[in-house]
Parts: sequence; structure tokens; C-alpha cells
Amino acid sequence: MSATTVMLVDDHEIVRAGFRRLLDNAADLQVIGEAATGEDGYQLYLESKPDVVVMDLSMPPGVGGLEAINRILASDPQARILVLTVQECEPYPSRVLQAGAKGYLTKRCAPEELIAAVRQVAQGREFIAPGIRKELDGKGASKLEALTKRELQVFTLLASGQSVAQIADAMFISQKTVHAHRANILGKLGLKKTSDLIHLAIRHGIIEA
Repeated sequence: MSATTVMLVDDHEIVRAGFRRLLDNAADLQVIGEAATGEDGYQLYLESKPDVVVMDLSMPPGVGGLEAINRILASDPQARILVLTVQECEPYPSRVLQAGAKGYLTKRCAPEELIAAVRQVAQGREFIAPGIRKELDGKGASKLEALTKRELQVFTLLASGQSVAQIADAMFISQKTVHAHRANILGKLGLKKTSDLIHLAIRHGIIEA
């Protein structure tokens, strides 16, 4: 039986190296490609058509994980994508699963859990970490659910330290539009400034302190 082919998309080279070593040590799994951005991940998917894509969500600047998922599934509705991220809180899990990803794991997962998830997703079955399932079952608790898809993207980029100019370039929108999104985000979340937004992102595990 041929090995299940896997593609890794994560902007941290050391993280990719660790995951590659782990997956390649499983006799039935083979990592055939790596990408550091959502855009590169999308292009590499079109070229290599792996059985499973292991995708991070936070890859600023440029195309983020959620947008890359949407692009891949638009080109191949049968694509099997497993999200592996630090982002544990809503609305990220539900947005990702609504987009069509098959699985959701956090980077705190045990090595054997990642291997099991890749195998299950390769078979076309869903794999959601227990902690994420709990978060989905308690849906509605996070203020972030009030944000639109575009606002959530801007929120994530702001929280990761991107400037308004960088976000405008990455998203192909004007700086004025970014400022408008930022104002809407702060209003919806009941915050006053970007530093408050960063603290909220840290509390929710969206970014690491």
C-alpha cells in the first residue's frame, strides 16, 4: 500500500521541520512538500495534490490560512485539510470547519494525536481535538464571533503586530479601509486601542505572549 502524502504549510521553519520528522517516522505517511505562506501553500497544492494538507492559520503578511483553505477547496472540493494552530477559541474552529476543512488540532497536541488525525483525515473523516470540540459545543461565548470574515482577518493581523500599511499591502486594500475595519473591530469588541486588542488575542490563545 502506498504511503499517505502530506503537505505542511506553516511560516515557522523549525515547526515544519519538527512535524516533518514526526510524520516521516510513521511508515504509512510521507511529507512531499512544505510552504511558508498561504499563497505558496495554495500553489504547491495545485502542483503536488497531496492526500492531506496540514495547515497553520496565522501566516502574516499575505494570504492567511483560512483564505488558503478557501482557495484550495475552490480549486479542489475533495481536498482534505487538517488545521494545526495555536488558535483554540471561537470563531476560528467553526469558521475553518464551515470552510470545509476536515480537522482541527492545536499545536499543544501529543505527537500520536497528530499522526492519528492525519490518518483519519486522509480517509475523509473528521478529526477535531477534544478541547476544540468543547469550544465548539460552548459556541457563542466569544465576542470574536461578531466579527465578519474580513474583520477577523484584520484582527488577526493587528494582533500579530502588523502595521496598517502592511495589512493594506497584504490584503490589497487601502489604509483607509484598514482603519475603518480597525474602528469596527474595536467597537464590536468594546476595546479602545490596538494594545487592548493584542491583550485580548493573548488571553484567547490567538497569539503567544
